[in-house]
Formats: sequence, C-alpha cells, structure tokens
Amino acid sequence: MIYNLNFADEREALKARLEKLALKGATIEVKERKERTLTQNRYLHVIIGYFACEYGISAEEAKVDYFKRAANRQLFEREIKSRRGQTIKCLRSTTELTSEEMTLAIDRFRHWSSIEAGIYLPSPEDGAFIEHAEREIERNKEFV
Repeated sequence: MIYNLNFADEREALKARLEKLALKGATIEVKERKERTLTQNRYLHVIIGYFACEYGISAEEAKVDYFKRAANRQLFEREIKSRRGQTIKCLRSTTELTSEEMTLAIDRFRHWSSIEAGIYLPSPEDGAFIEHAEREIERNKEFV
C-alpha cells in the first residue's frame, strides 16, 4: 500500500495499519518512494524507444547498454559485495532516481546519443518530433 504523508488522513491510515501489523508481529519493509512525474517517465521511454529504432536494437538493450552504461555509468553502476566477498557490478533501477537525477540522466543520454551515435533525440518541448518518434516506435514495435 502506498501512503502520501502530505495528507493527514493518509498519515492516520498508515498509523492504524502499522499498529495492526505490530500487534500481529509482522515483518514489514518501509521505503521512501522517489517521485518522478509520469511525463518524465513517458518522455524517457519515448527517447529510449526512438534511439532503439534508429540504432536497430531492442528498447531493453538501448536502456541498459546505452542509456545506463554508456551515457550514465556514474549514476547507474554500483559495486556490491557478494556473500563470498566478491565485488559485483550491478545497475540501479530508474525507479530509484529522483526527478533531478532523472533529468540529469536524460540530458546526458541526449548529449551522448547526438555526439557518439549521431542520433538526435528530441527535447521534452519538441512536441512535433516526439509525436514523430512515437509513430516510428509504433511502426517498428515488432523489432523494438
């Protein structure tokens, strides 16, 4: 269940829920949800999909290999220790990013795409180009 603690009624509902869980002796996980706008998420998926169409790869490959690794390695790549003490490189999920981090990641990807791949990705304000990108994604969805 998601509670927005900006609202008094939701804070009270959360307190009641926690009290019930405490009485049950339940094991729970509480984590802060990073807020990003739906517009930002939609825009990210459009530019990743468009890049994938233009580059000839799947959207998943575009997201992992180019958006996360090539353009934003510093933001996404993390090293963790395995149970055996080995260092393993893994990637953060985009859901862990704040709005500010997502904006930075998108800006870096647009810049990287233009310079390194020669693919222009539209800005969020470029509505006509975004519509064109969405049509291209739809036309190529069996490949993306």
